[in-house]
Amino acid sequence: MMPDWRSSASYRIAFVYAAAFALGTVLLGVIIYSAMHIAFSRQLDAMISDEARTLVSQYHSDDRGELAEAIAQRELSKSRNQLLYAVFAPDGSRVMGSLKAARPALGFNDLIFVDTHNRSDTARGLAIDLSSRQRLLVAADREWLERIDQTILTVFGFGFLGVCALGVVGAIILGAYLRRRLQALGAGAMAITAGNVRTRMPVGPRRDEFDRLAIALNVMLDRNQDLLDNLRNVTSGVAHELRTPLSRLRNRLESGGFEVASSRAQAAVVIDDAIGGIDEVLALFAAILRIAEIEGGETSSRFVPVDLSQLATELAEGYAPAVSDDGRKLLWSVEPGLTVMGDRELIAQAGANLLENAQLHTPPATLIKLSLAAVGAYVCLTIKDNGQGVAKADRSRIVERFKRLETSRSKVGHGLGLSLVDAVARLHGGRLAFDDCSPGLAATIELPRTERSQSR
Repeated sequence: MMPDWRSSASYRIAFVYAAAFALGTVLLGVIIYSAMHIAFSRQLDAMISDEARTLVSQYHSDDRGELAEAIAQRELSKSRNQLLYAVFAPDGSRVMGSLKAARPALGFNDLIFVDTHNRSDTARGLAIDLSSRQRLLVAADREWLERIDQTILTVFGFGFLGVCALGVVGAIILGAYLRRRLQALGAGAMAITAGNVRTRMPVGPRRDEFDRLAIALNVMLDRNQDLLDNLRNVTSGVAHELRTPLSRLRNRLESGGFEVASSRAQAAVVIDDAIGGIDEVLALFAAILRIAEIEGGETSSRFVPVDLSQLATELAEGYAPAVSDDGRKLLWSVEPGLTVMGDRELIAQAGANLLENAQLHTPPATLIKLSLAAVGAYVCLTIKDNGQGVAKADRSRIVERFKRLETSRSKVGHGLGLSLVDAVARLHGGRLAFDDCSPGLAATIELPRTERSQSR
């Protein structure tokens, strides 16, 4: 199908560029033509002036009668740039030379003369008084200058036509290239709009501007795909997680409804159970909203310097009694003076989630260690244990929302704790990493250090 030239921005851009190039060529040609014309005209004036001075000098130094002979000899020569001569009396009559023209004014003049074919022609001449009664005119036929001008214009005309033809061909090629690249991007966008969300923009090997645009669009599409997958997982996860407490709440209300009228104590139990179920649902929604707020970066404007050494010490001291009551042991090692930029409440919540995970998913008598240390440009808060650990294939899955391993399905929770920790780490420009302790698992929050902690 032939392209619509008028509606194609690619071809409009290409032809505008070709037109601008042609206009530039015309301007350059005008400048060159004018410069060459002026140069040749000055050269002609210089040649006429030199010849006139020579004849004047000869007139004053030699016998004046020899001037006519000198002019005659020059007129008989077959020189390519043969000049024309005439000497006029005060009444305008020609007394020497063969140049048929009117007696001119002094100085350089553009004059009309009669050539050898008895036709009027133009010449450039210089008039100088030899005496009070004689005026010398040395002139040059402008025909040779006009031939040079005509040659320049002809060469330039053919050159301009060649440039225009080359510009049109180049514009068509450029327009087709731009149109093809833009159509490829448009086709990808239309495929995505039609529902094929896995389609990506084509990226060529040259890595030019179109390729960099396609890469940027692909990154954006990958991010959107992640968000869609996340939304799909959240939707299904919420539905799955809500089914159990809501079903339990309904069954409890249904079974206890018959006993409410006869037993106030039974009614109180049913109400308390219902409130507990509702609180569980509200806690689930609060966790989801909290993660969404963190991933949206809505809290980054509240970042302040946070003394992470002090915060880690407070977490360890605060959780040590609860860990000991469950038959486990918590040890900690904190490097002093480590500071990060961030939200203290979010970092504290992330650290608390890691401690609660280690406490909840390890058997009694497990040793849990909290450590805080500077590693390069980062501060690493690590919670490790010597429990059963997590298989390497499952470590990338446990940070997904509502993902719970088979060994954790009997435990309380919704599978959102590590998702929140990962979101907090990414919000602060860091990451959540897992390592094998053989046995056990080490979870590390890496956060960028501030300049103050780096200088210590």
